[in-house]
Amino acid sequence: MIQIKNMFKKFGGVKALDNCSIEIKQSKITAIIGPNGSGKSTLFHIISHLIEKDSGKIYFNNKQICRLKDYQRAKLGFSRTFQEVRLFKNLTIKEHFEIAMECEDEKLLHSLFKKKNNHTEKIIECLQFVGLNKPLNTLASNLSYGQRKLLDLAVAIAKPHSILFLDEPVAGVNPEIKAQIKKIISELKQKGSTIVIIEHDMNFIMDISDFIYVMDYGKVIAQGLPKEIQNNKLVLDAYLGE
Repeated sequence: MIQIKNMFKKFGGVKALDNCSIEIKQSKITAIIGPNGSGKSTLFHIISHLIEKDSGKIYFNNKQICRLKDYQRAKLGFSRTFQEVRLFKNLTIKEHFEIAMECEDEKLLHSLFKKKNNHTEKIIECLQFVGLNKPLNTLASNLSYGQRKLLDLAVAIAKPHSILFLDEPVAGVNPEIKAQIKKIISELKQKGSTIVIIEHDMNFIMDISDFIYVMDYGKVIAQGLPKEIQNNKLVLDAYLGE
């Protein structure tokens, strides 16, 4: 579905991505793991076109998309969450959904003030799906951290999408919310969703992933099924520290 080929990115003299190549298959859960600074989030940002690559190719359904802007890639169905939950504290739950679901307009201010379509039924359906039982007029600032994580995930799901990029979806949440998010992702896969996850929780990743890429110093140092990664000496030495 997506092929990343020979991706390079430097910040000053530091190679964030160094000839990085991965493939994301349709209707599968692909995990990208590695220590902090290994290039995982940089890769996500380049795929989303939040930052510019130095060189390399990105293909979506066999078509090169490197020249497409971020909003154009969003229109292809790229939907994502962020490591740090990016919500507007003074906007309501419903307003967050409305901004995301008015996907035909790439201008944020226009999306905020234009006449909205009635998405209420879809919003309620998404909130019920993730288990966030809060009134639609609840401000984001009145949600707990775990609830904000659920809202961020629900908004990503509600947006018309062909692929979900989840950046550390269970980081910092309690075990109950973690189990809830694991169930949500598993159900999305059963419905045919294509999902890419960055995450540091190894038990979570090993339980939920179909295929795993391991990164270190901007390079893919290993790839394979969860059992293969668990028994890979290079991974144990470079990442797990064993």
